[in-house]
Amino acid sequence: MAEKHEQKEKQKEGKDQKKAPQPVKKKMIEGVRGIVRFAETDLDGNRRLVESLAKVKGIGYTLACAIVKVSGMDGKKLLGSLTEQEIEKLEGISLEPGKFGIPAYFLNRVSDPFTGEKKNLLSSELAFTKKSDIDLMKKMRSYKGVRHEIGQPVRGQRTRGNFRTGVTAGVMKGAIKQAAKGAPPATGGKPGAAPAAAAPGAAPAKGAAPAKAAPAKVEEKKK
Repeated sequence: MAEKHEQKEKQKEGKDQKKAPQPVKKKMIEGVRGIVRFAETDLDGNRRLVESLAKVKGIGYTLACAIVKVSGMDGKKLLGSLTEQEIEKLEGISLEPGKFGIPAYFLNRVSDPFTGEKKNLLSSELAFTKKSDIDLMKKMRSYKGVRHEIGQPVRGQRTRGNFRTGVTAGVMKGAIKQAAKGAPPATGGKPGAAPAAAAPGAAPAKGAAPAKAAPAKVEEKKK
């Protein structure tokens, strides 16, 4: 019995070892750096040039294609195979794309509110400028600033179904609301409406007080 138990344990250990995920080994290409520092960001040197530039915060895929086209380099070339001079050239174009003929609508800050300049912010500078803009709106007590303060959506989204932060009572039916107020619940129709009058000649409901008879009309005798 002891031998069988040991065999079962060994089989379980073997299955666990097979199921354990093995780390993926990246193939190192000769003459290609694995990690390239670009605009305060560590990029994978084994990726193509356009795909790598699009990983930088502040550069989208469209702007990355425009930067590569202006630089005159091949977009399918690996980033790790570039020289330091080529990387510096790409950084210069990405920081000031307007000077190299890239249209203003590619930039992420078309008009600075203080200087009026056309800029393209990257990495930490983009995050700092965004935070400064939000703080300014809060200080001005604008609508967008107040919405940022209370943690609600700023761009006009509906908040009935989403963004339900904090303590929410949920959806209450009309009968529950009336019971909370102390009023008798409505028997039918819309919630909160007055109960419908009984039909003439109908039997009174169980538990209901008997209706008072209407006073008979006394016809005045004609003189």
